[in-house]
Amino acid sequence: MNSDMTQTSGQASIAAENVRFMTGVYRWMTFGLLLTGTVAYLLAENEQTVIQIMTNRILFWGLIIAQFGSVIYLSAKINKMSATAATSIYLVYALLTGITFSTIFLVYTRESIQSVFFLTAFSFAGLSMFGFVTKRDLGPVGTFCHMGLYGIIGFSLLSFFFPSMLGGQMGTIFSLVGVIVFAGLTAYDTQKIKNSNIIGNEGTAEDHKETIMGALTLYLDFINLFLMLLRLMGNRRN
Repeated sequence: MNSDMTQTSGQASIAAENVRFMTGVYRWMTFGLLLTGTVAYLLAENEQTVIQIMTNRILFWGLIIAQFGSVIYLSAKINKMSATAATSIYLVYALLTGITFSTIFLVYTRESIQSVFFLTAFSFAGLSMFGFVTKRDLGPVGTFCHMGLYGIIGFSLLSFFFPSMLGGQMGTIFSLVGVIVFAGLTAYDTQKIKNSNIIGNEGTAEDHKETIMGALTLYLDFINLFLMLLRLMGNRRN
């Protein structure tokens, strides 16, 4: 009986630590989203500034390259950098995303951006909660969605050379596939992040870096799910 009680107590302790870890992940993800949204909204208040960002090709593509570069660098070098550096790069990425996201206010109405954002938030919360509590292995879902993600990336690259590919019905299909892919990735990534938590290193620098990487992963899932839903449901400005 004592053995059973000890085992039960140990499992409860692990579950509690996982909850605290995921709470930290969600906290940093939310902070990143708030930073992105605040920067995008404040810039959008001055439409002329946003137009200058969008029409200055060197500046615009410089921001895009800096975004991708910061994510790639953080993912590749996080084990070798300090927790402070990892946090700083994550916040810089969220800020840069806010700058580029200000341009969506030139394309879509504020009302539709707001409504799609709340729809994304509710959908994300449900999907992530499912990924956190389910006992089912979501590995096959992750494999399928990653294959879909590669297809989305390839299709997006082709659309730079053939913009008409994202027009009309093909654009709708692209957005629907994107919603399915990032919905699946949200649940899968949540389960993967929870399972990757190293029990016993709570409060250490390594634990904080794990938290930041988890937050970045879910941040990216949220942002991409939002963009796909916006493409699908957003009302364009006249």
